[in-house]
Amino acid sequence: MLDATNLALFLATSFVLIVAPGPDIVFLLVQGTNHGAKAGIATALGLAAGNLVHTGAAAIGLSAIISTSAYAFTALKIAGAAYLLYLAYKTIQTTFEKSGSEKSGNEQPAESVSPNQPALWSLFNKGFVMNVLNPKVAIFFLAFLPQFVTSQITPVWQQLLLLGMVFTVLVAIVFSIFGYLAGYLGTKFLKGSTASEKYLKWPIAAIFAGLALKLALTER
Repeated sequence: MLDATNLALFLATSFVLIVAPGPDIVFLLVQGTNHGAKAGIATALGLAAGNLVHTGAAAIGLSAIISTSAYAFTALKIAGAAYLLYLAYKTIQTTFEKSGSEKSGNEQPAESVSPNQPALWSLFNKGFVMNVLNPKVAIFFLAFLPQFVTSQITPVWQQLLLLGMVFTVLVAIVFSIFGYLAGYLGTKFLKGSTASEKYLKWPIAAIFAGLALKLALTER
């Protein structure tokens, strides 16, 4: 068991770090705004689930390898940047496909579900993969979690796992609220206009590309 005072401090610190603006929140807000409240929650849960991978990596020492090895760090951040560029490409691709459908007279009735609307499981996977492929998150867990470990209580690796799971649950709750609100506001103010949906794809793709560039330029 963790010390109650230590756990309270961990929860308070974690909350502040979770709500601080960062790439994950930007990604979450974009998905929620573009696809709706359920999509925002699915993305939030995917981002949160990725933390479990980093928790396990920190507990068994893999995060230390990423932190100390320039090759491992670079490989992971390049993979993450490439994935974000892929998402940017797919966003633009759906715009062209929809435009082509409209020109050919095959556009869907207003009340039907868009064929380009991603499945919730797909959005969960996107959030999960983005989080896992961010080496900064791995290093964050390696640096943050041990500060709240008391080796006299239980084995260190067990405490790291417990702290990581608590952090993940907190992320899931906070991010789900953000994702829901983004989806609600996006549906309320943007989904009524086909033109706004169409032209919103370009800034969304630009955001993904910007996140990719930021990750690619990240240093240890």
